[in-house]
Amino acid sequence: MHRRGVGAGAIAKKKLAEAKYKERGTVLAEDQIVQMSKQLETFKSNLEEFASKHKQEIRKNSQFRVQFQEMCATIGVDPLASGKGFWSEMLGVGDFYYELGVQIIEVCLALKHRNGGLITLDELHQRVLKGRGKYAQDVSQDDLMRAIKKLKVMGNGFGMIPVGGSYLVQSVPAELNMDHTVVLQLAEKKGYVTVSEIKDSLKWEKERACHVLDHLLKEGLAWLDSQAAGEAQYWLPALFSELTSRDVTPEEANQMTP
Repeated sequence: MHRRGVGAGAIAKKKLAEAKYKERGTVLAEDQIVQMSKQLETFKSNLEEFASKHKQEIRKNSQFRVQFQEMCATIGVDPLASGKGFWSEMLGVGDFYYELGVQIIEVCLALKHRNGGLITLDELHQRVLKGRGKYAQDVSQDDLMRAIKKLKVMGNGFGMIPVGGSYLVQSVPAELNMDHTVVLQLAEKKGYVTVSEIKDSLKWEKERACHVLDHLLKEGLAWLDSQAAGEAQYWLPALFSELTSRDVTPEEANQMTP
């Protein structure tokens, strides 16, 4: 009986010690959270002071703007989250990205008749810069991507598809799954793709390749050259550099389909 009593006491002491360690750990964790919160508040305050001091440079210099966005991201601050918030009022970035979004839409609508609603980020960047004029505020591809993400939230079909080391910007609400994306990536080098190339490169059955290509044709994202030597070629006008370097009418586009 005496030994059982000692065992019970040891267990009780162990549980008491564990409870104290747990309590101490909780106190330490709470202290750390408080310290981190204070550090974040200090950093945020310094960031606001920095933004106020350099707001003209942030607005005019695209590289400086990217670095500022990255600084904001480290503490969970999104200068674009609200058009009426502190950051927007201080920097004017809300208006900047709103205007940039409007210009992106205008460029995409103007070219939709020939590219079906797909355009490379590089070409979009060049055309937006051309439309803004040489005395306008500088715009980077990072700015375009941020504006497109805001357009995407509106649910109007905008999105970005990774192709090679860049992106295709989609401006129409077409349903594109991973199969379509892979075929777009395959066509990136030459601007076109064939059923045989898809079968050989992706190891797909003919039916699967044709299904994807038919969908791209239906959505106006691809043009069919049925008179090409060997077999039919499916051209992606957004990737076809010679085609995108000049204006193409809907009538010319129709001549490329059977």
